[in-house]
Amino acid sequence: MKQETQIAQIERILELLDSRTTELTDEIYLNPVSTYTSTDQFELEKEVFFRHSPLIFCHSSQIPNPGDFFTDELTGVPVLIVRGKDGVARAMINVCRHRGARLVQGSGHCERAFMCPYHAWTYNYEGHLRMAAPKSAFPDIAAEDRNLVPLPCAERHGFIWVRPSPGGPIDESGLLGSMDEEIMSYGFDSYVHHDTRRVTKAMNWKLVIDTFMETWHIGTLHRETVASIFPGISVFDSFETNGRVILPRRSLADLRNLPRDQWELLSRTAIIYTVLPNSLLVWQGDHLEIWRSFPGAHAGECIAEASLYIPKPVESPREKRYWDKNMDLLMATVEGEDFPVCEDIQRSCSSGAQTHLTLGRNEPALIHFHKKVQTLLKAAALSEQD
Repeated sequence: MKQETQIAQIERILELLDSRTTELTDEIYLNPVSTYTSTDQFELEKEVFFRHSPLIFCHSSQIPNPGDFFTDELTGVPVLIVRGKDGVARAMINVCRHRGARLVQGSGHCERAFMCPYHAWTYNYEGHLRMAAPKSAFPDIAAEDRNLVPLPCAERHGFIWVRPSPGGPIDESGLLGSMDEEIMSYGFDSYVHHDTRRVTKAMNWKLVIDTFMETWHIGTLHRETVASIFPGISVFDSFETNGRVILPRRSLADLRNLPRDQWELLSRTAIIYTVLPNSLLVWQGDHLEIWRSFPGAHAGECIAEASLYIPKPVESPREKRYWDKNMDLLMATVEGEDFPVCEDIQRSCSSGAQTHLTLGRNEPALIHFHKKVQTLLKAAALSEQD
């Protein structure tokens, strides 16, 4: 983040601390409870956001070498990402073109080629069929007609995006929009993966995003965990469909005693970048957390995944304990405190108590997220009608 941007954000935060408030938007927003319960909207979201939108799937460090692979089925499409001999990350549907078996599970390294565990059909790192066994059984099949189905894939600033539907290339420049330069400045491409944890919850996938989009609840809900670190105020900036929420740590107030040329924001804040539709990049001063949220079996269920990325590989038991402690605190706060309330909200949405949830002026990031979701869904619905 540029120094002038850091200074400007610090000035905004100090003003809020002095006035004992948080940043306010112009007006409240009435968010229909149906956005969390409607089966029609749920199905449209799966089609628009989780089939035809580029999504962050993993970090470059998770497939660093040729032959390294990563699989994911959270969109409902079995995706295989593999690093080629040329160093390029490619994605394809993880389905053998013979009888439809999965080629590989999980993540790891493929030494020479992917061999289907069912009948030994074999594919190279580019997904090209190299052997259909037995050869005599398929005399009229050309190998190129049975290659794995490729998926659009892009690698940028250490993140690998895939669009889970076949089609044209991903516009890399549009993935982060005007946040691109700022995200690049962190140097996340040199970070390494430390841990990932995944949970299934009885709540709509958007409630995972909602959890991070306002901070006024910190003093109440998180009084035993992170309230001593964060005062509960925030500032928000939109970047087209994406956004940035800055949460100051209490130590940021000490900058008043330093000259402006010594002001530094990144070590005294948590910064949350929303990457529509379903990802959150959470900068925590010395490491990166990524949350991804996916629809579950119905509108009232989701799969939430948290991953921790660190500046360099762990080199000692002490370092491992440090990063494990960070991961444990993350899960204790979000899964242990936020998610139970979110599941209550999900149940309440079907109670008939109200038709809308009232988002206050002190929730600008939350309002921005839901407005963008509705705008994109309406545009998709109109496109289908045409």
